[in-house]
Amino acid sequence: MSLSADIMVKMKEAMKAKDQVALTSLRAIKAAILLAQTETGSKEELTEDQENKIIQKLVKQRKDSAAIFTEQGREDLAAPELEQAAVIEQFLPEQLTEEEIEKVVRGVIEEIGAEGMKDMGRVMGAANKQMAGQADGKTISVIVKKLLS
Repeated sequence: MSLSADIMVKMKEAMKAKDQVALTSLRAIKAAILLAQTETGSKEELTEDQENKIIQKLVKQRKDSAAIFTEQGREDLAAPELEQAAVIEQFLPEQLTEEEIEKVVRGVIEEIGAEGMKDMGRVMGAANKQMAGQADGKTISVIVKKLLS
């Protein structure tokens, strides 16, 4: 089942259950997908990779907002953001652990022949491509910095 069809099924379930957090989250995903489809000027389906990037972006936005609200002492605003992030994360592929990410990054470093921080951009590009949708870019960046320094 395509992501769009899956979202519609989940939206109907959320409406029946009167789950406003899930409904808001699902509507945000649907809107982002429709926006991405219309940006290209075609009605073609998005690839799975493009869909994963959209979902990751939405999760990151929610988590960043929650972090800002928490810093400002606004837990009442941070909680709904985290709840929405949890609903949206359901549509991401299973995330890799830090050990698995480190193993992939080590492989990329050996493959490229990276020797220091000057090669970080090349390592990040290759690592992000290999782990698309399975790992957060921030986590990959921290591990790459650790291994290259």
